[in-house]
Amino acid sequence: MPKIALITGGNRGLGRATALALIDAGVEVVYTHRGDPGEKIDAVPLELTVGALETYDDFAAELRRVLRDRFGREDFDFLVNNAGIGVHASIADTTVEAFDELLNVHFRGVFFLTQKLLPLIADGGRIINLSTGLARFTGDGYAAYASMKGAVEVFTRYLAKEAAARGITANTVAPGPSATEFAGGMLRDDEQVRAGLAKVIALGRVGEPEEIAGVIAAMLSHDTRWITGQRIEASGGMHL
Repeated sequence: MPKIALITGGNRGLGRATALALIDAGVEVVYTHRGDPGEKIDAVPLELTVGALETYDDFAAELRRVLRDRFGREDFDFLVNNAGIGVHASIADTTVEAFDELLNVHFRGVFFLTQKLLPLIADGGRIINLSTGLARFTGDGYAAYASMKGAVEVFTRYLAKEAAARGITANTVAPGPSATEFAGGMLRDDEQVRAGLAKVIALGRVGEPEEIAGVIAAMLSHDTRWITGQRIEASGGMHL
C-alpha cells in the first residue's frame, strides 16, 4: 500500500519540489494552498490558510473525507509542515502586525495544526517541520522569522519525545539559501545576491529547491526510521 503525505504550502517553492520528489518515490501526496493550487500535478490540492487556526476543524474533516474516498484509509503517513511567509525587517522596524503574522503561520500554525492532525497520522509515521539555516547563523532583517523557526526546532524535539510511543518520528529540516520565491525570489533571480552568498557557502553556490526536497524525501524514507528529534541543515555548508 503506498504511503500518503500531507504537505502544507505544496503549490510552489520547496513544498512543490517536495511533492514532486515524493510522487517520484511512489508516495501519494495531498498538499495545501491558499487559493492557488499551482500547476497541476498528480496530487490532491486542499485549500488551507495555515495561520487561520479557527479553520482547522473543517480542514481535518475534509482531509478525512479525502483519505476515505480517494485512498480508502482513515489515516496518512507523513506530515510536512512547510508553509511559510517571509518578513524582512530589522528588530527596530518589525511591527506587531508583522510579528503576529509570522507567529501565526510559522509557530502557532505548526503547533496547532500538528496537534489537530496527530490523531490522523498512522503509527510509525513521520513528521518533518521546516526550519531555516538562519536559526543557526544570522542574516540581516530576519530576527523575527528566525526566532519563530527556533521555536519550531524546540517544539519538534518535544514532539519527537511525545510521539515516540506511537513510533512516530519528528525532525526538522533547515534549508540554507535556496532559489525559490522566498524574499521576492531574489535568491533565484538576483545574480549579485547569489554571488555574494556563494562566498560564505562551502560548496560555493545557492541551493536548488530539488536539493532541499531530496533531503526531506530521504528523511521520510524507510532507511531513516531511527532518526528523531534532530535538526538536519541543508545549507551547502554556509558559515562553517
